[in-house]
Amino acid sequence: MAPPNSNDVEPPIFLESNNPKPEIQNKAIVGALYKALALGEIETVAKLLASDLEWWFHGPPQRHHMMRALTGESDYNEFTFEPRSITVIGDDSVVVEGWEGAQAYWVHLWTLKDGLIIQFREYFNTWLTVRDLRPWEIGHECGTLVWQSQPRDLYKRSLPGLMIAM
Repeated sequence: MAPPNSNDVEPPIFLESNNPKPEIQNKAIVGALYKALALGEIETVAKLLASDLEWWFHGPPQRHHMMRALTGESDYNEFTFEPRSITVIGDDSVVVEGWEGAQAYWVHLWTLKDGLIIQFREYFNTWLTVRDLRPWEIGHECGTLVWQSQPRDLYKRSLPGLMIAM
């Protein structure tokens, strides 16, 4: 499938509300990114990402699938990212989890600011736990579990684990 021409690309904001909550808008933006990647809509993907996107990867070197897709180094259909869950964390982060059989388990952590994706962390074949470590908020318990890997197909598989502090 050839990428659409720029006249066919829809604007990146997919919500009709004039003043949506940031977490709702962020989830919609990240969902739109995966949809655009699946359809090969390169222009839409580019509009959703900051030009100075910060990227971090943990996993086997041959598994840099998302970064290769985002930079155009590979065809958008080299690896299909099919999100199994999309979870909002706070008002600026979204966690996306997916797996393709027993060999490919991935977690993506996206950070957004003003409707634009500014940071991307990719974890491939790694169990992930996200904890909130903000001690300065009144009534906030430091170290609260925010999100944890839930790959139902891979529960017996041994994978390295990481804890992400937010």
